[in-house]
Amino acid sequence: MQYRKFRADELFDGYTLRKTDDTLIADATGKVIEIAAAADAGEDVETYSGILSPGLINCHCHLELSHLKNIIPPHTGLVDFLCSVVSKRGFEQELIQEEIRKAEQEMFENGIVAVGDIGNTADTVVVKQSSKLRWHNFVEVLGFSDEKAASNLQHYTSVADELKTHHRTTLTPHAPYSISPLTFQLINTATTGKIISVHNQETAAEDELYKTGSGDFLRFYKIFGLDRSPFPVTGKCSIRSYLPYFNNGQTILLIHNTFMCEEDIVWANEYAAANGLTLVYCFCINANLYIENKVPAVALFQQQHCNIVLGTDSYSSNWQLSVTKEIQALLQHSSIAAEQALQMATLNGAKALQWQNDLGSFEKNKQPGIVLLEKDFSSSKRLL
Repeated sequence: MQYRKFRADELFDGYTLRKTDDTLIADATGKVIEIAAAADAGEDVETYSGILSPGLINCHCHLELSHLKNIIPPHTGLVDFLCSVVSKRGFEQELIQEEIRKAEQEMFENGIVAVGDIGNTADTVVVKQSSKLRWHNFVEVLGFSDEKAASNLQHYTSVADELKTHHRTTLTPHAPYSISPLTFQLINTATTGKIISVHNQETAAEDELYKTGSGDFLRFYKIFGLDRSPFPVTGKCSIRSYLPYFNNGQTILLIHNTFMCEEDIVWANEYAAANGLTLVYCFCINANLYIENKVPAVALFQQQHCNIVLGTDSYSSNWQLSVTKEIQALLQHSSIAAEQALQMATLNGAKALQWQNDLGSFEKNKQPGIVLLEKDFSSSKRLL
C-alpha cells in the first residue's frame, strides 16, 4: 500500500492544535492511517509551512446565488439586501450555471469538503451530480399565508425530489419573517428527526416585527403587495415566537444570530432541551459584516456552552466562499482561540451535519480531506 506523509509547523487533528513535529500518515485515497511521532514516521515526509487540518465544513451556503457576486453593494442592512435579492431577476441560465460551477470549484480548491447548502430551486443539481464535495441540501420553504401553505410545501417538495437523487436533502424554513404559522407546522411534521436550518435574528427589525407588527420589514412586504405584516404579533422576540412550532426531534441550525441576546440564547437552549431538539449556532461573520456591518456577540454563545459552527453564506453577501476566511474574521472580531475556531470549522460542522464518522478529524480510517492553512488564516489549499 502506498502512503503519503504530511508534516507542517502545526497540526490540528480536529480536537487539538499540536505545535509539534507529529506526522500525519494517510493512504493514497486520503484515509487516515495514524498520526505518528517524527522518529517513527520514516522517510518521504512532505513538509509544509502552515497548519495541517482536516477538510473544512461549510454549514451554510447558498450556491444557487453565486451569480450575484459583486452585484449587491455591502452595508445596506438586511431589509434592503433582501429587496435587492428579490428584485434582481432575469439572469441567463447559462450564466447562473457557470457561476455555480466556479463557486463549487473554489470551495473544493480551498479545502471545503462538505456543505450545508440552501436552495429554493434545483439550479445546482447539475453541478452537484459531479461534485467531489459532500452536500446536505436544505430546500428552503417560503410562504407568507396559511391559505397557500399546503401548495407551497408541495412545490418545494418537488424541488427536493429533484435534488435528493445524489445528496441528502431536507425541507427547511427560510426565516421567521417569511413563514406563516401553518407553514411552520407543516414543516415540523415533514422534518421529524431531520436536520433543518433557519435564518435567525439577523437584524433587529426581525424582533420588532413579532413584538409590534411594525418596523423595517413592512418595506419588504410591499414588494409582495402587502401593506402590513402577514404574521401574528406575539409581543415576543422572533425566536420565542417560532421555535415552539418545532417538537419532532430535529437538529436545527440557527443561522447568523447577529442580534440574539443572552436571554434568548438561554431560553432557546432550555426549550430545546425540554422538547427533544438539538440546536446548532452557525456564524457567517463575513456575511454579517457585508450586510449589517455587525457581528454576533460570540462570547455570549460560548458562555452558554453552545454548539457553534461556521458558514460562508452566499456570493450575494460575501467577498469569497472560504471557511478559512471565516476563521480569520472570527478571530479578528472575538476572543475565540484559534483551536476553538478550527473545531467549529471541522469536527463541530461534521457533527452538525451528521458526517462525523467520516469527516472532521484525523482519526484512523476516516477520510476527512487534508488541508493546508496559512498561519494567519488568509488562505488555504487542499492537499488530498
